[in-house]
Order: sequence, then C-alpha cells, then structure tokens
Amino acid sequence: MASARSTFRSAGVAIRLTLVATVVLGVGYPLAVWGVGQAAFHDQANGSMVTDSSGKVVGSSLIGQSFTGKQADRWFQSRPSAAGDGYDAGASSGSNLGPNNADLLKAVEERRAALAKADGVSAAQVPADAVTASGSGLDPDISPAYASQQVARVASARGLSADTVRQLVASHTESRQLGFLGEPVVNVLALNLALAKAS
Repeated sequence: MASARSTFRSAGVAIRLTLVATVVLGVGYPLAVWGVGQAAFHDQANGSMVTDSSGKVVGSSLIGQSFTGKQADRWFQSRPSAAGDGYDAGASSGSNLGPNNADLLKAVEERRAALAKADGVSAAQVPADAVTASGSGLDPDISPAYASQQVARVASARGLSADTVRQLVASHTESRQLGFLGEPVVNVLALNLALAKAS
C-alpha cells in the first residue's frame, strides 16, 4: 500500500512539473522573447521591412528579390536564387550541388553567357556572385563588382548618365562589418529604391 502511495505521489509530482514546465517554457518564455523583440528591436523582429516613399512595403532588407519582366533592364539584379521561384523565403536553400557537379557548371556557364550579353561585358568579367546562388538562396546583397557591371545597362534603360548611376552604387556600398569581416556589399533593394527616386 505504501509503495502504491509513493508511486502515485511521484506520478503527481511528475505531472505537475510537466504542466509547470509547459506553461513556463511553452508560453512564458516565448512571450518574453517576443515582448523584448517588439520593444527593443521592433523593425528587426518584424522582418526588417522596407517601404517606398508612399509608405507601401516593398520588401525586406534581409531577403533578395527577383526583378524580372519587360522592365528588368531598368533595375539592378540580385544573385541567382535556388530558393524556388523568385526568392521564395518559404523554400530557402542553396542548390546543394558540389563545385564539380556538371549541372551546376552548366548553369553557371549559361548564366555567365547571358549576363555578359545583357550587360555588354566579356564572360571573363562576370563576377562569381552574379552566377552562383548563396547558401540560403535569399541573399539581398551583391558585390560592388556585380553592381558596377550593371551600371551601363541600367543607366541606358533609364536615360540616366552612367556617372549618376555609379554614384548611387557608391553611396549604397556597405563596407566590411566591423572593418574586417566579410566583403563590401550593395543591398539591391535599397539601391533600386534610390534608383527609382533618381529617375
């Protein structure tokens, strides 16, 4: 009888502990993290959304976009994306193809030839980030070299001087993080918004 009481008492403690842990860790902690995020990092906690001059949300500074269609020449282009169609954040992934994979090499060469033709440069001048997807497939940034490659095409399509467009690229080039981490980058969405204002 004492053994049965001890078993029920232990089971009761385990059940109460499970309920308390569920409430604290499953409700309290997530609410606390959400609250701190909303209070201290409101923009970042809500996706780092970017708005145009009218206040309309046009994207996120953290997720690349595909600029396609009849007026694609008027916009700076992002890196290729392996994340579904048009930078689908729900399908975030790289291509998972190794550097010697025949399919990847073929895709890179096709992209290189197409970009060289579109931007009026030799295939050897096309930078690596212009033809390869990032690890997430959602990279919002391109290298200054890839942005510079696109200047003549964008300037011509918009009727702007190449110097004006080049200045926009320079003003939207972000330096290395902390002065030594990574490489300089250009956020394509921010650059395209500035380009829209300039035209």
